[in-house]
Amino acid sequence: MKEEESVILVNENDEQVGTMPKMEAHEKALLHRAFSVFIMNDKGETLLQQRAASKYHSPLLWTNTCCSHQREGENNIEAGKRRLREEMGFETQLKELFSFIYKAPFDNGLTEHELDHVMLGNYNEPPIINREEVADWKWMLPKDVKKDIAENPESYTAWFKIIFDRFYDHIT
Repeated sequence: MKEEESVILVNENDEQVGTMPKMEAHEKALLHRAFSVFIMNDKGETLLQQRAASKYHSPLLWTNTCCSHQREGENNIEAGKRRLREEMGFETQLKELFSFIYKAPFDNGLTEHELDHVMLGNYNEPPIINREEVADWKWMLPKDVKKDIAENPESYTAWFKIIFDRFYDHIT
């Protein structure tokens, strides 16, 4: 069994205050550093992923291109590029758009309480998905994503619904 990944605990100013195993931080709903990557193509579409069925929370729900937690000593852009490679099988340049704090409880007793750094990149090819992480993917225009979230909110992850409004306002 592989060692459980740790997350970086932070205060509201994004200053590191410690580390903790990921599951424990989610059980205790402690604020930790995270990131969310949005990839867009030249047609203005956003690349969405459907989380794998084996995920410990939000399985088979649609969400942004990829997201995860920074590792100690890793900056936000490095972390975003690493996870994009691990989940979606490609690399591209990323830029940080904004960060914010959110809290989203799940039905399984875990809570995401994250200071989330949202990043944007451009890519035009089909991804080569890691089936352990990703069940499916699709390109969608942001206006169509916004409409679908309103009509089918149960199909999307809790954090994506929170982040997408901010992302949409940022790109329109």
